[in-house]
Amino acid sequence: MKYLLGFDIGSSSVKCALLSIDTGECVGAAFSPSAEMAISSPQPGFAEQDPETWWRELKNAMQLLQDECDFKKDEVASIGISYQMHGLVAVDREGNPVRPSIIWCDSRAVNIGNTAFQTLGEDFCLTHYLNSPGNLTASKLKWVKENQPDVYAKIHKVMLPGDYIAYKLTGEMRTTQSGLSEGILWDMQRDGLATDLLKHYGIDERLICHTVPQFGEQGFLTMEAAAALGLEENIPVCYRAGDQPNNAYSLNVLKPGEIAATAGTSGVVYGVIDQPNHDPASRVNTFLHVNHSAEQKRYGVLLCINGTGILNSWLQKNVFGGLSYPDMNKLASSVPVGSDGLLCYPFGNGAERVLENADPGSMIRNLHFNRHNRAHLARAAQEGIVFALYYGIEVMVEMGLNINTVRAGKANMFQSEIFAEAFANTTGATIELFNTDGAQGAARAAGVGAKIFANTDESFEGLKVLTRIEPQTKLREQYQSAYENWRKNFIH
Repeated sequence: MKYLLGFDIGSSSVKCALLSIDTGECVGAAFSPSAEMAISSPQPGFAEQDPETWWRELKNAMQLLQDECDFKKDEVASIGISYQMHGLVAVDREGNPVRPSIIWCDSRAVNIGNTAFQTLGEDFCLTHYLNSPGNLTASKLKWVKENQPDVYAKIHKVMLPGDYIAYKLTGEMRTTQSGLSEGILWDMQRDGLATDLLKHYGIDERLICHTVPQFGEQGFLTMEAAAALGLEENIPVCYRAGDQPNNAYSLNVLKPGEIAATAGTSGVVYGVIDQPNHDPASRVNTFLHVNHSAEQKRYGVLLCINGTGILNSWLQKNVFGGLSYPDMNKLASSVPVGSDGLLCYPFGNGAERVLENADPGSMIRNLHFNRHNRAHLARAAQEGIVFALYYGIEVMVEMGLNINTVRAGKANMFQSEIFAEAFANTTGATIELFNTDGAQGAARAAGVGAKIFANTDESFEGLKVLTRIEPQTKLREQYQSAYENWRKNFIH
């Protein structure tokens, strides 16, 4: 028996999935830690994690997977990696991090990116990068250069979180073109490094890792990594991608017009286009998709709402006294659509790109002590997350995407019937929920990269629709009315 192994390096946990090559089915999965990983915020708007934490939790998750599944070291044929996007990992010559990683929801570099957008020129940035430099990886590196020059002087290479895990596995400091595009380190018009932005920031090009193909041999498991993970030495790492392009891959969202969604800590809607289009205000971002090539151009348009599952998690811990999510969903279902006028705005997890990098914080509006209770709050939170996503989807529609069918894994917020119902009836799209997640997607893609599968179609054997939610006319009217009320009362 041969297997494919996928890792998903999130900000909440690290997940592993083991897929049978013969059937395409997931035969085992594990994650660590059982509680969410901490995010350090040494100052308001800061968000950091120690990269060594990801490696430690990966080792823990692998141990749990091996406890669950009876597979031999030499039965893993290939490894794929999915990772939290936009993070900055800076290492010295020995490969040791010189500071904690500045992760995706950190807001410190907003002004740096906005200044670069104006100085280089909005037309130039949108033509060459399809984005404002914004609050993304390149701008975070500039912040380190400006504010921590002693730390900056120690940097040998900068990486994305998945590049760092690939380095820990293989000893190779490498990245991908898709990864560089998500950090605004890739010039999509010139098909090379974003040299103009690097010069503007005074960043040496030699700090940027060389690229490897998205699919294909990217390195081999070292003796040390194999021993740490309980695997055979020299297993090839054959794929890496940011979590949202990879989530799209896991759902077979590869063609223009196809749409994927996820609602974990953050919420994302991700659509594929074949032209280098952009939003003039960079409220949504366009990056190279995992199957982009010079011959067949594919771009991913990414809408991200930072405060999604983290809002539900915050409520569970701080308001609902640890009540289970299913019980919170049951409470929410006891309240009608619109939550009796209670409005929730989930913008409490850093600067929001859809709000042009404003960071207004989360808000509850129209709370009446004699009318509303915890059930109203449970429902208003889920509706507010959906409405925030739809607020951004309207921008994607302006760019020409048709939101008719949306695919998602049946996980995180999409496990809630209320959330899925609200999403379908607010957007008007049919929602298809699949038996997959990011770790499984990375495993499937690793099979393509190792040429175990002849093409991407073969890699989706075993992928199945579990649930299909169609919008209903009466519910659609109710949710549209509730959304209009939410939008009308939104002040930022």
